[in-house]
Amino acid sequence: MYLTLISSVALLAANVRAHGSVTAYTIAGKDYPGYEGFSPSSGPPTIQRQWKDYNPVTSVSDPKLRCNGGTSAPLNAQVAAGSTVTAKWKQWTHQQGPVMVWMYKCAGAFTSCDGSGKSWFKIDQEGLNAPPLSSNNWATGKIYKDKKWTSKIPATLPAGNYLIRHEIIALHQANSPQFYAECAQLAVTGGGSAMPSGQYMASIPGYATANDPGIKVDVYSSKATTYQLPGPAVWKG
Repeated sequence: MYLTLISSVALLAANVRAHGSVTAYTIAGKDYPGYEGFSPSSGPPTIQRQWKDYNPVTSVSDPKLRCNGGTSAPLNAQVAAGSTVTAKWKQWTHQQGPVMVWMYKCAGAFTSCDGSGKSWFKIDQEGLNAPPLSSNNWATGKIYKDKKWTSKIPATLPAGNYLIRHEIIALHQANSPQFYAECAQLAVTGGGSAMPSGQYMASIPGYATANDPGIKVDVYSSKATTYQLPGPAVWKG
């Protein structure tokens, strides 16, 4: 029994080390905490929509894909259009896969903003920077090294309440992608009146199928020298 208990604890520790999540933000120069660990409810109030655990989503059609199961957060961060948002990871272990940053304009209060419908748009993304696919020359390789990712809010984005969603697709297991996505609440100020058109918009889940070339990938046996990111193109305003 004692050995079994030790083995179980070791397995749990290994699972914790293998996965990761956005655990903090720096927005327009101000720091905001996120959730940490397998008991996120014990953390302080935050702008981040509370996720359930570190475990990845493994299906592109899983409703949990949207915000890792998170709903409304108690706080929001005010940020001027044109400012930067930096997401931070306390730890990250995988080095093959893309990073995508999405936004969603809420129709009203954050408490009634669930991220449904074809209203998500990308403000940033990066995939493979140099072949081969099995290398560490991916956007996730940068997170592995720096534990952070910085994006710019489009300067022409209208003022209002938004969700910002940081998504990593870990491709280290052949044809078995793992999705890691967290959402935070932003109150955008200033800006303009430009919103992305339909070609830039997508639903989450729904922005790609399981057989999309950016989803179903074998980085070890593929002869490809480029990678096609799933979903619409980035909208920069």
